Amino acid sequence: MTAEVREVDLVVIGAGAVGENVADRAVQGGLETVIVEGELVGGECSYWACMPSKALLRPVQVLSAAQALPGVSVGGGLDVPAVLRRRDAITHDWNDQSQVDWLDSAGIGLVRGHGRLSGEREVTVTAAGGGTVVLRARHAVALVTGSTPVIPDIPGLREAKPWTSREATSAKSVPKSLAILGGGVIAVEMATAFRALGAAVTVIAKEGLLGTVEPFAAERVTAALHAQGVEILTHATTTRVERTDGDVLLETDKGTIAAAELLVATGRRPNTADLGLESIGLDPAERLATDDTLLVDGFDWLYAVGDVNGRALLTHQGKYQARAAGDVIAARAKGRPVDDAPWGAHVATADHGAVPQVVFTDPEVASVGPTADQARAQGKRIRVVDYDLGWVAGSSIARDDYQGAARMIVDEDRGVMIGATFVGPEVAELVQTATTAIVGEVPLDRLWHAVPAYPTVSEIWLRLLEGYGRPASA
Repeated sequence: MTAEVREVDLVVIGAGAVGENVADRAVQGGLETVIVEGELVGGECSYWACMPSKALLRPVQVLSAAQALPGVSVGGGLDVPAVLRRRDAITHDWNDQSQVDWLDSAGIGLVRGHGRLSGEREVTVTAAGGGTVVLRARHAVALVTGSTPVIPDIPGLREAKPWTSREATSAKSVPKSLAILGGGVIAVEMATAFRALGAAVTVIAKEGLLGTVEPFAAERVTAALHAQGVEILTHATTTRVERTDGDVLLETDKGTIAAAELLVATGRRPNTADLGLESIGLDPAERLATDDTLLVDGFDWLYAVGDVNGRALLTHQGKYQARAAGDVIAARAKGRPVDDAPWGAHVATADHGAVPQVVFTDPEVASVGPTADQARAQGKRIRVVDYDLGWVAGSSIARDDYQGAARMIVDEDRGVMIGATFVGPEVAELVQTATTAIVGEVPLDRLWHAVPAYPTVSEIWLRLLEGYGRPASA
């Protein structure tokens, strides 16, 4: 059978949220663009990650807030079937028709199937039914294939058919018990959700929990999970896994754990396998290093955007990269000026020091920029300011006995904030202010004039500035 051959300006492999944004910006810039997808249009975030996981976690947060307020009557706890139905509605029951309709409305072509590079500026797409389409790009190819879960090389683990984040977020019922292998964001979020939904949960972590955030925040999340009834084994090594007729058994150096299901949440790696990278001289096992315009090193036509480049494995950061990449691909194709200076229109400068992240546990952790230890390792002369969030007037309004903490990290040589971490109920909404101040390099003496409304939790900014001390020039 002869393959169909098409020529377009830009080929995007991967129709997740990041790929959609690359394609949309390129089309708006005047390029004929085709996006290739072998699964659901909308990708991991829409169906198996951000959206369904937060749909499972939001009822937990609301119930916790209501239970902390006298005068609010809460009876019966969570309605588990209703929570799962709402999750299904948010994922559109894993039907991507609305996303396909959006592609059509945006003028983005769609080719379904598995796309692989087959030469310079060439992508061969194999459909599920076996037919092939060869797409030749006049200007560029963008690889936007996301990341995939890491399954450790533990005897018996793969044979035990464990859950990954996909199976956890799309589960049709709540298992009686769930063991979670790992201590990162996915591990603690799913421990929070499934414990609240009624499962007995055990977390087995090789180190501690949330090792990439400030230790004080990780300690509070760990204590809260303990209080919620989650069993946590830290600094534990799993040596063998076996699925029996009834349970999954995990042999660790701290004893044997039995659970109805096992979730492996030990990290993710860029999804570069089976992309045909070897056809253009790249090693699929190596990271796709890019410059800040997301152009792959050594190429003038190949871009890698989002998780696949390993810069910052977060959906919002991938979409940020996508806007820069789509715009710069169009600019280069049309011969327009390229603004690739730091913080320019065509670069992802924020990847290097202004990446916000929220861990949607109870309490939440919201952070941006380096931790104190990371900043010191970078050679920066810093000052750390800590404050108890429970002492802020707005916190006492939000809930009784509010427990939380905040940290601001100041670059002493420049007089600007470079990092911030918050841990407490619903602190997610605080991190954007910190992100804006960091990106804008707002001097601390100017931040004094950004007055927080009273009584809100945002008054934390006044307290942190007071803790630092008002500069004499202010």
